[in-house]
Amino acid sequence: MPAFSLDPVRTAWCAELRTTAAERLRPLAEKGEPGRVNRPLVAELGQLGLLRRLFTSGALDLCLMRESLAYACTEAETALALQGLGAYPVHAYGTPAQRDRWLPEVEHGTAVAAFALSEPGAGSDAAALGLRAEADGGGDGAAEGERHAQAPIGSTPRPASASPLAAEADGRSRWRLSGEKCWISNAPEADFYTVFARTTPGAGARGVTAFLVPADRPGLTGTALDMLSPHPIGALGFDAVPVTADDVLGEPDRGFRVAMGTLNLFRPSVGAFAVGMAQAALDATLAHTARRDAFGGKLKDLQTVAHRVAELALRTDAARLMVYAAATAYDEGAPDVPKRAAMAKLLATETAQYVVDAAVQLHGARALQRGHLLEHLYREVRAPRIYEGASEVQRGIIAKELYAETEASR
Repeated sequence: MPAFSLDPVRTAWCAELRTTAAERLRPLAEKGEPGRVNRPLVAELGQLGLLRRLFTSGALDLCLMRESLAYACTEAETALALQGLGAYPVHAYGTPAQRDRWLPEVEHGTAVAAFALSEPGAGSDAAALGLRAEADGGGDGAAEGERHAQAPIGSTPRPASASPLAAEADGRSRWRLSGEKCWISNAPEADFYTVFARTTPGAGARGVTAFLVPADRPGLTGTALDMLSPHPIGALGFDAVPVTADDVLGEPDRGFRVAMGTLNLFRPSVGAFAVGMAQAALDATLAHTARRDAFGGKLKDLQTVAHRVAELALRTDAARLMVYAAATAYDEGAPDVPKRAAMAKLLATETAQYVVDAAVQLHGARALQRGHLLEHLYREVRAPRIYEGASEVQRGIIAKELYAETEASR
C-alpha cells in the first residue's frame, strides 16, 4: 500500500527530486532576495515540469514533491506550494476562459499566483471574513449560472454550464471589493489572486464568494511585510476593486467550499513540507553527533544523546506515515479527508518544530550561526504551525469530525 511502502519508481523519483533541488534549485534560491518573489526560481520549477505536476498528479505525489524539495531547498518547495495554493482554485473551480488565461503561465512559471483568504481580524476564523463584495448594478450578483463542482487534483474540471440565467447575465453582473487582506504569501508581487470576499452579510461561511482578481485591477494595492520567514508575505488593500461574474470561481456565496476544497488537499502537503525539514534536521544531527568529540568519545556514545536522536527518528517517521495516509485517503475519495488532513498537518508541523529545536540543541551554538542549515530551518519551521489553519484550528476540526462520526454511527 503506497501510504506505508513507496514503490521503487516513486522512491527513485524522490531521490531525483532531492538531487535536482540541491544542484539546480538551491543555487537560484541563494541568489534570491529574502521577502521577495524569486521569479528565476519559479521559472526553473516550470522548466523542470514540476509546476505542471501540481495539476496532473495525485495528492500523494504532491506530498512527495514537497517533502523531497523541502529536504534540499525549502525556498523551492515554498515557491512550488504557493503556486499550487493560489492556482488550484482556478484549476478546480474556474471557467474554461479562466483556466486558459492563467494556468499555462502558472505551469511555465511566468505568472505568480496567490491565495488571499486571511484578514487582520479573520485569520483562523475564515467564516468571519470582512472583505466586502458589494453589488455594483448590472444584475444580481447572486443570480449567476451554475459552475462546475470541485474536481479532484489530476482530473479535468467540468466546464461551466450555460444556463439561461447565465446567458442573460452575460458577465454584466459586477461587484466592488472593499477591505483588506493580510498575511498573504506572494503578496504584493503576485500576478493574480484567488480572493475570498463576503457577498451576503451576516451569512457566515455561506455568504462568501471566491474571485479571480488580476493584480492590475484598479484600486488593488499591496504592501510587503517584514516577517521571520524568508518567503514573501504581504497585505492587500481593496478600494472598490471592480470584479464581474467572469471573475467568480465556483458559485456566488459558495466560496467557502472553494477554500476548504483547496485546503483539504494542501494541508497534508504542508505536513509533507514539515517532514522534509524534520528529515533534513535529523540527518544533520546524525552526522554531527557521529563525528563530534565529547567527554572522551563521540557525542553519539552518550546515552542521552542516542536516545534523543532515536526519538527524533521515531517522530519523523510517524509524521511521514500520517501524511502519506491522509494523501492516499484524498486520492481514494475517502469520506474522512477533512479529519485526516487536519491530523496530518497537526502532527507533522508540531513534530518538525520539535525535531528542529532538538537538533539545534544537540548542535549547540554553531547551529544558530547565520547561514547554518539549522539556523535556516529554525526560521522556516515556525510558520507552518500557523498558516492554512493553526494547530489549534486543526484540533478543533479533528474533534468536530470525531463527534460527527460518532453521531452518524448511532
